[in-house]
Amino acid sequence: MPVSERHSKLVYDALVAAGVEVVSALPETWLVHLIRLAEDDPGMILVRLAKEEEGVGISAGAHLAGRRSAMLMQNHGLLQSVNGIVSLAQLYKIPLLMLISDRGHLGEPDPWQTAGGRATRPVLDALGIVTDELSDPATVQLQVARGMTLAQASLAPVALLLTRDLMWEALG
Repeated sequence: MPVSERHSKLVYDALVAAGVEVVSALPETWLVHLIRLAEDDPGMILVRLAKEEEGVGISAGAHLAGRRSAMLMQNHGLLQSVNGIVSLAQLYKIPLLMLISDRGHLGEPDPWQTAGGRATRPVLDALGIVTDELSDPATVQLQVARGMTLAQASLAPVALLLTRDLMWEALG
C-alpha cells in the first residue's frame, strides 16, 4: 500500500493553517509527501536534518524568532531526540509540535520498526508529553490546530502520532 498523497496534503494544509512557517525533517517513507510539500512551498522554510535531535534546536530558534515550527520524524527519531526534548524544549519552555510517523504496529511489515513502535507511547508518557493520534482525515485539521494551540499555550512539547490508517492509502 502506498503512502497517501491526499492525507499527507491534509496534514500539510493543517500545519499551514496552524501558522507553521518552519518544518524540520529527516527523510522517511511515511513523511515523503509532507517533506516534498514543504520543499515546494515558497512560504515554508524546510530544514533538512542530519539527525532528528537537531530539530529541537531548529524549533527553539524558530520560537525565539517569533515563528511557529513543526518537527517531522518517525518513532526512532523521537527516541533519538529525547535529550534535546528534555534538556532544551522542556527545560527552557519551548513549544514543540512533533508529528511522528507511528511505525511498528498492526500491519507493520518491517521488523526493524517494531521495537521503536512499542517504546514510543511509554517514552512520551514518561516525559509527560501530551499525545494524540491522527487517524481520521476528517479531524486532522482540528487536531493539528489543537496540538499547536496547546504547545504554544503550555510552552511544551506536543506529539501527534501519524497512524497507518491515516498515512497509508488502501488499494482496490
